[in-house]
Amino acid sequence: MFHDMRYALRMLLKKPGFTIVVVLTLALGIGANAAIFSVVKGVLLNPLPFPDPEQLVTFHQSKPNFETGAIPYLNFVDLQRENQTFSAMAISRGAGFTLIGAGEAERVSARMVSADFFTVYGINPALGRNFSTDDDRKGADPVTIISSSLWARKFNSASDMVEKSITLDDRSYRVVGVLPNSFKGSVADVFVPIGAWSSPALQNRGAALGIHGVGRMKPGVTVDQAQADLNRIMATLAETYPQVNKGHGSKVIQLKERLVGNVQPVLLMLFAAVGLVLLISCVNVSNLMLARATGRTREFAIRAALGAGRWRLLRQSLVESTMLALVGGAAGLFIAAWGTTAAIKALPTALPRQEEITVDWRVLLFTIGISLITGIVSGLAPALKTSQWRFNEALKESGRSASASRARAQGAFVVAEMAMALVLLVGAGLLIRSLNALWNVDPGFKPDNVVTFGVTFPPSMRGATADASRAYLRDLSNRLNETPGVTAASMTAAATPLVSQDDRSFWVDGQPKPANSNEMHMALFYVVEPQFLPAMGIELKKGRFFTDLDDERSTRVIVVDEMLAQQRFGREDAIGKRLHLDDEGAYEIVGVVGHVKQWGLDRDDQELQAQLYVPLRAAPDAQVQGTGGMDIVLRADREIGPSFITSIRDTVRAQNNQNVIADMQTMNEVIADSLAQRRFAMIVLGAFAAAALLLASLGIYGVISYLVGQRAHEIGIRVALGASRKQIFTLVLGHGLKMTLAGVVLGLVTAFGLTRLIRTMLFGVGATDPVTFALIAVLLTVVALLACYLPARRATKVDPLVALRSE
Repeated sequence: MFHDMRYALRMLLKKPGFTIVVVLTLALGIGANAAIFSVVKGVLLNPLPFPDPEQLVTFHQSKPNFETGAIPYLNFVDLQRENQTFSAMAISRGAGFTLIGAGEAERVSARMVSADFFTVYGINPALGRNFSTDDDRKGADPVTIISSSLWARKFNSASDMVEKSITLDDRSYRVVGVLPNSFKGSVADVFVPIGAWSSPALQNRGAALGIHGVGRMKPGVTVDQAQADLNRIMATLAETYPQVNKGHGSKVIQLKERLVGNVQPVLLMLFAAVGLVLLISCVNVSNLMLARATGRTREFAIRAALGAGRWRLLRQSLVESTMLALVGGAAGLFIAAWGTTAAIKALPTALPRQEEITVDWRVLLFTIGISLITGIVSGLAPALKTSQWRFNEALKESGRSASASRARAQGAFVVAEMAMALVLLVGAGLLIRSLNALWNVDPGFKPDNVVTFGVTFPPSMRGATADASRAYLRDLSNRLNETPGVTAASMTAAATPLVSQDDRSFWVDGQPKPANSNEMHMALFYVVEPQFLPAMGIELKKGRFFTDLDDERSTRVIVVDEMLAQQRFGREDAIGKRLHLDDEGAYEIVGVVGHVKQWGLDRDDQELQAQLYVPLRAAPDAQVQGTGGMDIVLRADREIGPSFITSIRDTVRAQNNQNVIADMQTMNEVIADSLAQRRFAMIVLGAFAAAALLLASLGIYGVISYLVGQRAHEIGIRVALGASRKQIFTLVLGHGLKMTLAGVVLGLVTAFGLTRLIRTMLFGVGATDPVTFALIAVLLTVVALLACYLPARRATKVDPLVALRSE
């Protein structure tokens, strides 16, 4: 074996051009596989970085409109007390604070959590302690646990951080712990006990407040058993508190499944696609090696004459192909490392668990494994062909003529390449057309030149009266609307299209009041200012929108979208009708606006669709008093660039230099983020398809070039007998066209069956869309003919005298 390896290395160095082409071809296929494997490993295969991760689940309160709805705090308390299947349960909700006193004021992400939150995950702080039950109760001293990233960024990783105080908004919190850097349970800078929250809504059993749960099941308990256990408790709560819990249940989901979401089918599809790319690489290399082996016929014949058996010749060929594959695999690792890093940077929101996507020892072993398999697969066909040659005839022919069987084998390889390339191209084409269809979907607003962001107000505003808060809000709104370049700006609360959501229950005036909130109608709830419609570009369909006169002293008015108007009033005019929001009294409908795709361009019809708007300036005193911040949407008269963003920041800070802006995004960026997974699948599959197209075109180019060289004598005779250059050109091109069409037909049949597997990933286009299939077939045929052009042109220049004399 050592002798075979040494000889193979010498032969490969003797033909550097051939060696480089083969190594690069294999590096492309192996590297792409290693890159996708590293993603699949990090996202799907790696266990969660917690003790006994299979015991971790999330739990939610299922409702008529939301299978994974939020849980009211008091319901959680009952679930935690009455359950029999969990060793620990906790809840959390998103929040935000302004960190003051540690350099420049900064808006930090936060989570309000119950005392057992970190216990559920099996996490102990790197410094300090976890929350206790005494911390997690009303009236407790404010305490916090901070993330390792915030500890390093704002406090220089000070070893005496525990028991120090930090200021969040207008309150001082004592730091009781610092989380380890490895904790990935929730992306937040600070954590505070939810039970110490002073909001009266926490004690309202009908207020869910965006709370969701995470739990650790007892050993041996299944998800179905935990689900049944929580459903039992929810059934009891529905009987005890029918006004808010009737018809509600629970939903238990494995934590890993919840984190991964719907990315699993996308990654598995890409894994299958990259396998095709590797197979095409193998076929291409097999063709190259078969052509090279043909040129070494005399060498193999002499070896056989000197006593080398067929197994000895077979092993020599396999050693060469395996060495090539291992070198290609080494180069492929660099491609994998670069490719995964580039993909994550280009689409940072496309994949969950990105921090676990690395090229580690498992990727190395995977790469070595597929390199060995690739070497054997790509070298097997040429090796078997070599061992079957008639070496006596080869010695007589001096290796000048190629057998028809060798040409047929190479032709079959080309047909297979073409078919596999077409399958990938069709899949990429369908995803491209889907994404294009999504970008052309009307979201219900005009996203160009629109930006959204949040503003956190100074701590002094926390104790402001309702009148002072209203004055502060109006002042900031006026300043923004008067900023040069701003055409319209509006503050928003509750829901914001594609950004955040909130819902309210209601019933139509004149109909009997429902017995409980579960029997009421539901609608998405937007609290906005008069400039919201022009800022977002939402169309007013009928009636009017809010004005400055719609304030806390005016008659209560409401605007509904066309979906709600159609659902509740049919063909009747909704203007003038009245709606009751919970127990707040009646609101008169004064306008109907266009429907907004709140949940995303591709799944709006899968969620709650009815929408209603109320004026922010008419909000009751209890909701306005001490407002800590507000979301804002504004439209510019130009493309939003750095200078415009700077002017907006200056305007906000000019009102009060303690105002803090956070989470600024253009609406086009918001839409792009909502389509990130689809874009990731399209870009990666498109790259694979382009690689397959390149490899297939190189494959047919190589085969036609080889055949032209082998048939030089025949072409010379044809020319000597009167064949024109056009006829020779057509002959060669026709041979390539036959292989191409055979591959296209085979590929179309295969794609017709396989594309049905990605039906759920498509939008606005069928899995067997005839336009896509036809365009891809034409594209592949044209590219293949272009690849045949140079060999065909070279064939027309064959000199018959030279060809005949050489024979």
